[in-house]
Amino acid sequence: MPCEEASHICDKVQYKEASLWDKVKLNLHIIYCKTCRKHTKINTKLSKCIKKSRVDCLDPECKEAMRKTVDKALADNQHQN
Repeated sequence: MPCEEASHICDKVQYKEASLWDKVKLNLHIIYCKTCRKHTKINTKLSKCIKKSRVDCLDPECKEAMRKTVDKALADNQHQN
């Protein structure tokens, strides 16, 4: 597996989106790849720190309003070009 794929799977593992097969492939890869092993370790620490920080996220309505604003600005910009 290429390191780019291992990095992507590492991110999926942190967000509990990885399949069992993804986890197996990642673990096999990090056995022999020092760089990905280090990335996985750092990514895990970062995720734990973020969870501990109890950061408040935007509520879904605010996110949707922001998305609509950005979509409108992009559409306006495309019409001008």
